[in-house]
Amino acid sequence: MTLLKRSGLILEGGGMRGVYTAGVLEYLLEKDVNFPNILGVSAGACNAASFVSRQAGRNKAVTIGYANHPEYISVKRLIRSGELFNMDLIFNLIPNIENPFDYNKFFSSTQQFYVGATDCHTGETIYYEKQDLGDQLINKILRASSSLPMVAPVVEHDGRALLDGGISDPIPIEQSIRVGNEKHIVVLTQCKGYLKRPAKRGMWYFTRKYRNYPGLIEVVKNRSNVYNQAIERVAELEQQGKAFVFRPDHLHEVGRIERKKDRLEALYDHGYKQAEKQYEAMMEFLKD
Repeated sequence: MTLLKRSGLILEGGGMRGVYTAGVLEYLLEKDVNFPNILGVSAGACNAASFVSRQAGRNKAVTIGYANHPEYISVKRLIRSGELFNMDLIFNLIPNIENPFDYNKFFSSTQQFYVGATDCHTGETIYYEKQDLGDQLINKILRASSSLPMVAPVVEHDGRALLDGGISDPIPIEQSIRVGNEKHIVVLTQCKGYLKRPAKRGMWYFTRKYRNYPGLIEVVKNRSNVYNQAIERVAELEQQGKAFVFRPDHLHEVGRIERKKDRLEALYDHGYKQAEKQYEAMMEFLKD
């Protein structure tokens, strides 16, 4: 195993676009590369979990393999219960029964793994490190980190109301710096040049629906600025030689919610091939 000192692996979310990240991580698993610190939000955190547990092929199996599952994504369930993705399937049945997650290997890993979730009352990002959690709490926090407003219920934990970590900290580069990393491997799920536009439509309904969560309302209103500033920060560190960035050249028409396996397979393969192509340059970047 290659353990790279003072380096952090930073993983953006992006829903089903996360299959790009899964492809990148699959190649790094094959090369037995590891990092002392891994930081992720939303789909990025979910991909990171199987990377930490060293389960080759698992990310592909539990995303692309379930894309056509009738219970995985359901508009009927969204209308009925406010949940588009079947969170119990994803964060309970799959890891505990259908495609078991290796909790022993995960928690025995020397890597620190930080999962970010948004506190709906304050709007701040709360980071949970894996050693502070147990077998089922890790699934709960991953669920919270992946729960988008409007399409997933709020997750209550330790007196907090939590939703998707990517809302308040879409690319956790500053958290990577805070935990002591000097070099950062960043995996993005949007193409170069992408900037988020301010939310306009539907904010009146969002504000009414989440009127008890002022922090969430404010961070969503400011979400485009938060995202664009994070992209700017990554670019700045990249220019300074402190960040090495993987980003897709194209998304193969994959959006946040995608069920077409051919598109998902194409984006996954794109991530894998980019990691293969850039591997030597990444290792050179990480040299002391």
